Amino acid sequence: MAVRSASEIKYFQLGDFVLQSGEVLPSAYIAYRTYGSPSKPCIVYPTWYSGTIVEGNEWLISTPDHPRRGLNPDHYFIVVPALFGNGESTSPSNTSGPKGGANMPKTTVYDNVRAQHELVTVGLGITGQVAVVGWSMGAGQSFQWASQYPDRVKLAVPFCGSARTSFHNWVFLEGAKQALLADTEGFRQGRYMEETGKQPLVGLKAFGRVYAGWGFSQTFYREKGFEKYYGIKGVENVMVRFWEKWSTSKDANNMLHMLWTWQHGDIGAQPRYAEDSGLTDVGGRFGDRGNGKAGAGGKADEAAFERACKGIRGKVLIMPGDQDLYFPPADSQIEKDYIGENAELKVIESIWGHWAGGPGDSLEDAKFIDDAIHNDF
Repeated sequence: MAVRSASEIKYFQLGDFVLQSGEVLPSAYIAYRTYGSPSKPCIVYPTWYSGTIVEGNEWLISTPDHPRRGLNPDHYFIVVPALFGNGESTSPSNTSGPKGGANMPKTTVYDNVRAQHELVTVGLGITGQVAVVGWSMGAGQSFQWASQYPDRVKLAVPFCGSARTSFHNWVFLEGAKQALLADTEGFRQGRYMEETGKQPLVGLKAFGRVYAGWGFSQTFYREKGFEKYYGIKGVENVMVRFWEKWSTSKDANNMLHMLWTWQHGDIGAQPRYAEDSGLTDVGGRFGDRGNGKAGAGGKADEAAFERACKGIRGKVLIMPGDQDLYFPPADSQIEKDYIGENAELKVIESIWGHWAGGPGDSLEDAKFIDDAIHNDF
């Protein structure tokens, strides 16, 4: 795969960006990259948890190295915006001052999508409807786009992701988070770079090891998928050479920022749909589901989620992985049922678990997703 250089990334300035929480993200910006001509129909393809524009999303976009039928720049104008906190857009790691590092204001999926909408409409001048495609947290942003801007989204294709973070998913994320935070000496309350000049490697390694039990399915491990597909023999080597290598390549505050965004993911937790649910604070600004509060998940919350799903007017192709431990097909079925006749459920049958959705290591699954997108477009 050809790796794009950072010089090809562009930046859209948002100014002092007011968040759902009411806090201000000063001098905020979105990093993005485009493929194809803006005269073509627009596809928004957001990044995923820990993913970057440079090394993350390009596997599904047609290039000379890997031709695709779906996201083909010859036919579409593809916009890849980076999540707040991924290290390319405004993030703890690249923001200085009193609101930098661990003090950077938390951002919701709603905040990210509102910023992306401003990029697409104001920054790039796109006036017509768009399609939105995404894996994992990118899928969450796809659902968010479709519910937040129902008149603007013609088609959403979320794969291996969800419209809200389930309690089971919240618990997994909480475990990974606490593994990192347990490294108190290294993490230093998020001031590790100021005080030691280095990342909290003990905590990041622990984070990677917790994550290791979730990214791939039990079947993948049982059939020694790491040996077959990555040439890594032995589970301990998998821990070190795959999972710790991944986690220690990241900035800890960035990972925690995006994790907070993920935990709070719920399309019902936005002003258009929340009403009197426990998903929002007193001002109706942002969701509390991600805080694990006892009141979350009640009838009012479920009603808000159902309203948000039914508020989607475009077509939605939902593609869960049948062995995905984060986002099981049963959750996707609820989304489909709430959305109604505009939604189609197409299950990815794969031993790769969550990794069936990306980042392109499973060639069969990549072809399945590409074919499904092509057929729907």
